Amino acid sequence: MAHFVIMGCGRVGATLAHTLEDAGHSVAIIDQDDRAFRRLRSGFTGRKVTGVGFDRDTLKQAGVADAYAFAAVSSGDNSNILATRVARETFHVPHVVARIYDPGRAEIYQRLGIPTVAAVRWSADQVLRRILPEQHLAGDFRDPSGRLVLAELDLHPEWVGHPVSSIEKVADVRVAYLTRFGEGMLPAAGTSYQDGDTVHAMLRVDRSSEVAHILAKAPAKES
Repeated sequence: MAHFVIMGCGRVGATLAHTLEDAGHSVAIIDQDDRAFRRLRSGFTGRKVTGVGFDRDTLKQAGVADAYAFAAVSSGDNSNILATRVARETFHVPHVVARIYDPGRAEIYQRLGIPTVAAVRWSADQVLRRILPEQHLAGDFRDPSGRLVLAELDLHPEWVGHPVSSIEKVADVRVAYLTRFGEGMLPAAGTSYQDGDTVHAMLRVDRSSEVAHILAKAPAKES
């Protein structure tokens, strides 16, 4: 099984740590306040590392050099992004994700190649989708050829109010359904994307990065 490193032992980090351990993975969790580790269950067997999550020595103690993935879910945007960049650029961790509170920064981070999950729509499941090995991605569907995937899309906040058909046209995807207020709904011809919606679309696997880059940008202004 894979090794995962989590920065931030708040409610979110503890949930991730328990979920990954239950799936049979090894886990190390970092927090600068050792009192935060009280959130972990008594039977947690992973590493608990006290320190700053973007410090190289701290990351080494957590085994980041052998990590399959790194998730930065502390309460600070800058700390999360910095730690994620160190994990990727210094230790070459293949899968990283950072939680951010300011979704307006998402495009900047996208240019740095850092997947983000905005806190306003954050869930442990969304982070797990970005860091778990592909065979464990609950909810993903691929056609028998493996060329198409049903994926959850992250959109720039300025897409709010735009028709779903516009999203399909710009990104060249087919929106399968939306999750709105916790319930699935099939988009009709006039359905618009609303704040808080989660968009699930079919797209070609080899275009995943391209689609993410397109939708991380604000939609073009109409002339």
